[in-house]
Amino acid sequence: MIDLIVTAAGNGWQAHHGDRSWRAAVGRGGIRMEKAEGDGVSPVGRWPIRTVYYRADRIGKPASPFPTRVIGELDGWCDDPAHTDYNRPVTRPFPASHEEMWREDDLYDIVVVLGHNDDPPVPGAGSAIFLHIARPDYAPTEGCAALAKEDLLAFLADAQPGTHLEFRASA
Repeated sequence: MIDLIVTAAGNGWQAHHGDRSWRAAVGRGGIRMEKAEGDGVSPVGRWPIRTVYYRADRIGKPASPFPTRVIGELDGWCDDPAHTDYNRPVTRPFPASHEEMWREDDLYDIVVVLGHNDDPPVPGAGSAIFLHIARPDYAPTEGCAALAKEDLLAFLADAQPGTHLEFRASA
């Protein structure tokens, strides 16, 4: 099993998987040890891959060894630390703060859910840490990792059960 390792590279970020490397984006706060809800930090650590979501109206089912499900128009992800569904998938409309999984842009056409702060969720320690599609300019995320669509698909096709995503802080 070979993990996807995301680290600093020059003036940007790189994702390494075995002998392959891809340009990546991370949170606007960089990769750091300390993580709090809404801080834009990608959390240092090695995170298991839980589920792959995808927009079936835009792409075919990605090749992947992980559980895979279609994103629906009412899918959301709770990011309200005070709610009992914090850092869990929810159905919209939803009364508490949440992220919409069905987006107009293509960033969530593929979403890989990472096992960060989910077993069990600790209120305020960060939610919705995903691996998803990067913006064309690799602009920072809200704390996730992001790859070009083709690179994300290549990673998923090459990954094995037990593969993790690891965020490593710069020295």
